[in-house]
Amino acid sequence: MLHRHRELCERAVDPLEIAAGLEAHGITDRTAARFRHRDVFTLAEELYARTPRGEAPDAAPVRPPAGTRAVRGFGYALLPGALALGAAAAGMPGAGPLAALLTAAALVWPGRSAGGRFPYAAHLLAAAAVGWAVHRHGPALGAALALAVAPGHLAGVLYAARARRRLAGSRALDDFSAGARPLLAGILLLFTAAATGAAAVTAAAPGTAVPLAVLLFLARLLLRHGAHRTPVAAALALALVPDPAAVPAAAAGLLVHAFLALSRASAHARHRPHRHQGETA
Repeated sequence: MLHRHRELCERAVDPLEIAAGLEAHGITDRTAARFRHRDVFTLAEELYARTPRGEAPDAAPVRPPAGTRAVRGFGYALLPGALALGAAAAGMPGAGPLAALLTAAALVWPGRSAGGRFPYAAHLLAAAAVGWAVHRHGPALGAALALAVAPGHLAGVLYAARARRRLAGSRALDDFSAGARPLLAGILLLFTAAATGAAAVTAAAPGTAVPLAVLLFLARLLLRHGAHRTPVAAALALALVPDPAAVPAAAAGLLVHAFLALSRASAHARHRPHRHQGETA
């Protein structure tokens, strides 16, 4: 086991990363039992302890303090709503397209995924879905989505922190999954309430704005946690269908995928860029 997963074990900064990586490679608690361990977590602890660490790890790049990054990130999240509302108040003719552009750039901007690649297709589909919806339903929808960026950012940060804390306190994969699902449901309810408030402030139809905001939030959450891009892209593509039921159906389908994907420990490991994700025998 140590030889097969040596790269994972040498790269990990704690046993939790090994446990999440083993799960991503299909190792379950039942597999761990064959190695005389109660669960994947205790197996990961032994692998971490047995991994030689003769060389000092590479120096981490200098980054701003965590508090500074948090404040800066929230400031960026506030900009789309402020600019969209300002443009609408000033009566700018391009207020709707501006709001759509800002929303696509901020609410669903996922950065690099766990594999170190940027999910271009998903991001372009999200931009198309927002632009198409604003074109059909008017600039108020764009302003509502832009205003939902800030609560979406806060909800994503809160979810990541709580899930990581839950992972640190779990002693079995099933235990973590059982606690991760209610956490996602609570965060989603929190964001839905915020999106409903944003629709009320901008006088957008909540039946149109809220499902689309939830769809975009789930897409961002999944991409940030390294989920497969295909279900995300499929849901965003469905949102482009000119039917009133398309966006709610897309959001519902992506929600089911989110409950499955984000209840895995591997979705909440501290992902770092590396050469490849394959394993050698």
